Parts: sequence; C-alpha cells; structure tokens
Amino acid sequence: MKKIDPNSVLIGVLLCAVVFLFVCAKHKKELTLDKSTVEKTRIKENNCKPVSDDYLTSHFDYQQLRKRMESKYAYCTPIEWGEVVHGVKTRLNTDKKVIALTFDACGFREDGYDSELIEYLRREKIPATLFISGKWIDKYPEIFKRLSDDPLFEIGNHGLEHKPCSVNGRSVYRIEGTGNVGEVVDEIEKNARKIYDITGKKPVYYRSGTAFYDVVATKIADELGYVIVGFNVLGDAGAKFSREEVNEAFLGAEPGSIIIAHMNHPESETAEGVKLAIPELRIKGFTFVKLSDYELRPPKSTVNTE
Repeated sequence: MKKIDPNSVLIGVLLCAVVFLFVCAKHKKELTLDKSTVEKTRIKENNCKPVSDDYLTSHFDYQQLRKRMESKYAYCTPIEWGEVVHGVKTRLNTDKKVIALTFDACGFREDGYDSELIEYLRREKIPATLFISGKWIDKYPEIFKRLSDDPLFEIGNHGLEHKPCSVNGRSVYRIEGTGNVGEVVDEIEKNARKIYDITGKKPVYYRSGTAFYDVVATKIADELGYVIVGFNVLGDAGAKFSREEVNEAFLGAEPGSIIIAHMNHPESETAEGVKLAIPELRIKGFTFVKLSDYELRPPKSTVNTE
C-alpha cells in the first residue's frame, strides 16, 4: 500500500477550509444585504419616493409589530362601539368658515368611479381628502395613481378590505368587522403600506369601512400612528341620498365641519347634489380645505352606539 504523505493531506485540508470560508463569507454577505438598500431598490422599481428610514425599516418588521400589538391588547374588552367613540376626530379645530370635504371609495364588487364628481372638484379647484380602501385600489390602480398625484387631493386610509374596526368581530350594515387584534392591525397597516408602495407617502388619516369602531381598535390605530377621522355631516348616506338631500345635508355644515360623502357610486346623485351645494356654500362665505390644513378635534361629547 502506498504511504500517504501527511503534508499533502494537511495542504488539502487547508485548501478545503479556505474554499469553505470564502463561500460562507459570500453567502453571508448576500443574506445580510443592507435593509435600506433592498427597500430603496424596491422603491425605485415602483417609482416611489423614499420616506423616513424608520418607516422603511418597519417593512421588515411587520410580523414583530403585529405580535407586539396582539400581546398588548389581546385581553382588552371594548366598552364603546359606534361612529363616535373616544379617539375619533369629527371636526376641524377652528371657528373659521372652512369645511373639509371627504369622499370614500369603499371597494365593493359593484363599486365604480364617480368621474363627474372628481372632475367637478378639479374644475372648481376644491380640495378634498379621499379615503380609499385596498379593494378599490386593486380595482382601479391607474385611477388611484392619478388621484394620488393630484395636489388638489390627499389620500386617506379606508382599510385594506373596508371592514368595521373591531377587536371582537362586531358587524354593522351587514358588513363583518375585523375579528381580533391581529386583523385590526392588518386592516389598517397593510392598506397604509399599499398606499405607501404606490405613492411614496404614508397616509396620516384613517377611517374604517362604515366608519364604525370599538374603543380598543381606536387605541391600536392611534398607537400605529394614525389620526382617526369621523365626520359631523352625513353628506350622502352611503350614496343613497337624492340630489336634494345631498344639497340639504351639505348646506347644514358649520364652520369647521367635516363632511363625508362617496366617490364610488357614479350611478348615485351625489355629484349633482354637490354641484348644487358648493355655490350656495361659497355665497355664505365658506371655503374648502384638506384635513391636513387644520388640527382635528373630537366632538364635545362622545356617544356610544350599542
């Protein structure tokens, strides 16, 4: 039997070790690629503008965020449920004759796009805050992008699936609410990130589907960093009002009012009612603003809806 040279064995082992270390180092570098580099590359591909490093980093930590919220709020029992609960802002914090118009796009199967309404706002240079659900964005991505690019409008978060915001499955108008803390986080935060991915801007304002909440859900939304926006003028009752009823509702606005109406039902009479009301409100001395133009405040008292 040929005798094995110990030196040759040692050299072979050393060569194998060098190759192994080189491969591991290369693989580790790939796995530990800087998070901001990955995110900024993804942003560039989506034609988005980078935002703060904190929000970029949070994209990598979503499950950790969700688990933290679940741990904190899992055993909290809500004692309030309705459109006006603690944490919901319903007015502008001013006595000036200004009105904030807000229009919801819900994302139901039968939803459309009320271009007549939006084009009227553009012609008259009337700013508005548009609350858009994830379902509506998926259905009308190009229209959403055009709306988000228009400086006349600002985009609000209307929930990923347009659900009432509940930690225990409360429903309203035959629409099932979120069923637990994790689903509340998903409904709010995933749609915020969807909006961010398209626009490069994290939405500031959140209004749930149906504008119903329980008080634990509002605390979660607040901790996630969102201003929860209700209303004090029901502008079109879910796009069910006649033009005369829309006109009457709008003319009932007071200084600092937030009006809610809808932009997802072109078959409704909302646009015609808005066209009737806006000139009359201007005659009365009102001007129109976005939510971001003023601080918001809650009503003088909250009303529970059991």
